[in-house]
Amino acid sequence: MKNIGILCSGGDVSGMNAALKRFVEYSLAKGFVPYFVYNGFEGLIDNDIHQAGYHDVAGIISRGGTKIRSSRSNRFMEEKYRAQAIENLNAHNIGYLIVLGGDGSFKGMQKLSQESMGISFCGIPATIDNDIAGTEYCLGVDTALNVIRDAIDSIRDTASSFNRAFVIETMGRHCGYLALVSALTSGAEMCLVPEIPYELEQYQTTFLQQKRAGRKYFIAIVSEALNNTKQISEWFESKIGVESRAVVLGHIQRGGTPTVYDRLMAFNFVTHAIDSFLGESACGVVCYSEGGFHLKKIEDVAFKTYQINPFLLRLAKEYGRQR
Repeated sequence: MKNIGILCSGGDVSGMNAALKRFVEYSLAKGFVPYFVYNGFEGLIDNDIHQAGYHDVAGIISRGGTKIRSSRSNRFMEEKYRAQAIENLNAHNIGYLIVLGGDGSFKGMQKLSQESMGISFCGIPATIDNDIAGTEYCLGVDTALNVIRDAIDSIRDTASSFNRAFVIETMGRHCGYLALVSALTSGAEMCLVPEIPYELEQYQTTFLQQKRAGRKYFIAIVSEALNNTKQISEWFESKIGVESRAVVLGHIQRGGTPTVYDRLMAFNFVTHAIDSFLGESACGVVCYSEGGFHLKKIEDVAFKTYQINPFLLRLAKEYGRQR
């Protein structure tokens, strides 16, 4: 079978549309007939599957989100609905399926692989959390970091004008990657992530010393995983004596025009995914590590815990110390 499909699962990321464009164009160049599965695994169950062509991807490379939409599917956890999804793939003679998503999406993909015959699957890491084991980069992360950077730069203007502390909460689910990299690259004075225990008493000593030395305002970046944004904002007022505001960036981190890097990574991820099918791979995930792209077994990706780069963690441990 030379029909090939693609779907987006879980949270959307900027760069997915760039991936869809490359998918259609490279599939056709390699002799495949491309199909879009709309609404993720839900669309796979509901047979929302349609052949795609050049006209479907014209002008979408600069748009955030995903044209074919995404979803989180509770039904897909039930075998009878997965059987329906496989039946729909077979009805369209789709022998290859690419899944853009995270750990949960890949676990669902593995279930399909185990329960189907003659269909090959390939995952592409796509989550702004950057929390997938086996890959150093996930599609959408660079765009999210740039959105956060712009927000912090704008907030800093107000912080400096009013001599305030701003506590800025980033996304990341259980992973502190977004918060950590954003803090380092924005010159923040505080960085709180779940990977590193922190002591407010140590921060208090440091910040009071900095105030006496002339510091007028503070930027604190905290991960949503800690669920303490309001608490830290109140701490600045009660312990540091600085007027404070809490800012939850929320879903603006998911959207936005994809950066050049995310467009290029989308191009690379999809190219390697389709090439893996030409190599007769049955089920794997394209990962970026050690400066290159590698096809890894699903067991080495979806069932292992992601660890932030040790050097980044070392840098994070400097926060709160007197500099």
